[in-house]
Amino acid sequence: MARRIGFRNSTPEQPDRTASNGWEGILDPDERILWQGRPDTQIIIGPGNIALMLFGAAFGGFALFWMVMAASAGGGFWAFGLIHFSVGFGIMFAAIFGSRFTRARTWYALSNRRAFIATDMPLVGRKLKSYPITEASVLETDGNHPATIHFATETRRRSSKNGGARTYQAAIGFVRIDDGEEVYKLLRRVQRGAV
Repeated sequence: MARRIGFRNSTPEQPDRTASNGWEGILDPDERILWQGRPDTQIIIGPGNIALMLFGAAFGGFALFWMVMAASAGGGFWAFGLIHFSVGFGIMFAAIFGSRFTRARTWYALSNRRAFIATDMPLVGRKLKSYPITEASVLETDGNHPATIHFATETRRRSSKNGGARTYQAAIGFVRIDDGEEVYKLLRRVQRGAV
């Protein structure tokens, strides 16, 4: 995404129907924006986060113990433990704030044809992905507030323990949006071609 796209907080009642604000060259000639929004940025602590925090605490705790023991022997050898202590602390920090950090740098939009997810991450840069909404799209919502709505899947690769890589299907969608019920209805209308 070479330029800033005008993701504004338009509502289903007052959508941004123009191709202005940075959408030029991205939307098809008869495509228009129906909704734009952002995910909720509250900190969420679940079982996965707790497990990762405990691992980071154990990793960092062992490094701290090692540094204390090495320091009692004298010399500066204890400083090598700082790397492992920092990694443990970083794992704990990522478990608490990682998801919030990603969501704070994410924007969503829905047109009468596609769903857009834009991100602006440090080191990675700006990315814009679009996902067509068709009759074959499987729409799922968790019904919570804020709501998460999935509308696509994406094949991703993960390294395995034996040095290879395995692929898996990741659900793609609008994560933790405040107006989930209205957006889900809009997605259903886009799916039926009724907008």
